[in-house]
This record gives sequence, structure tokens and C-alpha cells, in this order.
Amino acid sequence: MSEPVLVVENVRRLFGKTVAVSDLSFEVGKGEVVGLLGANGAGKTTAISIILGLMTPSAGRVRLFGMDPFKQRIAVLQRANYASAYSDLPSNLYVWQNLKVFAGIYRVRNADRKIDELLEMLEISHLKKRVTGHLSAGESTRLHLCKALLNDPELLMLDEPTASLDPDIADKVRKLLRRVQEERGLSILYTSHNMRDIEEVCDRVLFMHQGKIVAQGSPAEVIAKFDETTMENVFIRIVRGGDLEAAAAT
Repeated sequence: MSEPVLVVENVRRLFGKTVAVSDLSFEVGKGEVVGLLGANGAGKTTAISIILGLMTPSAGRVRLFGMDPFKQRIAVLQRANYASAYSDLPSNLYVWQNLKVFAGIYRVRNADRKIDELLEMLEISHLKKRVTGHLSAGESTRLHLCKALLNDPELLMLDEPTASLDPDIADKVRKLLRRVQEERGLSILYTSHNMRDIEEVCDRVLFMHQGKIVAQGSPAEVIAKFDETTMENVFIRIVRGGDLEAAAAT
């Protein structure tokens, strides 16, 4: 069995006396799509920030491709990428200019052709010469996905990739991500509050509650363990009631 693309071991993060992440451990295998779920404040953003090397853990360690993301940052980031619906690209640049800047950072070969291919893939070629600050929320989300795929990453971390998308485009993005993942053997760590995303895209899910993983398994396995019919119902039970009795059996 090949070495996992991402390994998180006993990671803990404190903010003063507040425990944001507590003894977090999980792996993402090559070609696996893992959903990291939980309510706002569950610790997902802190976990992602630590994985990206943007925040140091109070304890524990992270390995990406067998490397330390803090000590071998450039080597790690050349093989990974990240997109969030809630981050901003320079608003005064044209769409193509923003992508060209990031293509330069990642040293993408034949950058102009790669940019055109990604814009067409995400059906936003018509926005190429649009000022980024004039994009709608949905258009901006798709631009972030273009940016995240520029360097053909082996590990892609996505934060709410279908946020602000209408149902038609969201469906196309889910199918696109799955197709790209299967064609390239791409590993994805996927956070979303859209449970349809999770059920359609993820091979395995990890539910976080108060900084800890409280349930995990395939979407179907987690639904069955909670004796529910949908992931949304499982989400609500965990978030509203801290109902972890079923999770204890995972």
C-alpha cells in the first residue's frame, strides 16, 4: 500500500485556554476524497490552516507526501493547492491576469494554454477579460477552482467549493471534480455544509465536533450508524444535540 498523501497525528491547537482542535488524527490516501465536516466553530478551519502550514499546532504533527509542511514548505506546496469560496483574489486584475500570476508562482509550463483549458472546463471562458472584482460570487468560486488546478496538484484542499453556485453549476462542478479526481488519481480534502456535495463526491467523511472527530466512515456507513436516511439528518443530530451515542460505535 502506498504512503498516505496526508497524515495528521494527534494535532492539538490552543488559543489561550480555548481548545480549537483536540488530538486530531486522520489520513488521506492517494486518490481518496475525504470530507471534513462539522458546524461553524467545530475546528475545520483551524485544522486546514495547520495542514497548509499557516498555523503551527500546539502539539502533534502533520506530514504531506511524507514531508513536514513547515520545514519543506515549497516542496509541499508545489504538489498541493487550496481553494476557498471565502478568500479573495486581487480585485483590480483581469481574470486572465490573476491566473497568469499564479501560473508564474507555480511555474506552470504553457501557462496560456493551461489557463484557457481550465476556463473552458469550468465554463467561464467568457470571463477571461473581465475585471475580477466585477465577478458574481458564483463566478468567483469557479475562478478559485481554476487557480487551484493550475499546478495539477496531487492533493487538493477545497473549502465550500460549490458555495454561491446555482444548482445547475453546482452539479457540473461536482461532476467535474469527480472526473478530474478519477482521471488524475487526485486526493481531495473537502469541507462543505452542502451534504449533497458530500454524498456525491466523498469516499469517506470525518465529522468534527468541538475540535474532535466524533464519527467517520463512508457516507453510507455514517448514515447507517446513526440510523438516518441522509447525511443532513446526521449533521443536524450531531450539531444540535451533540448526539454522539451512535458515533461511539465507529
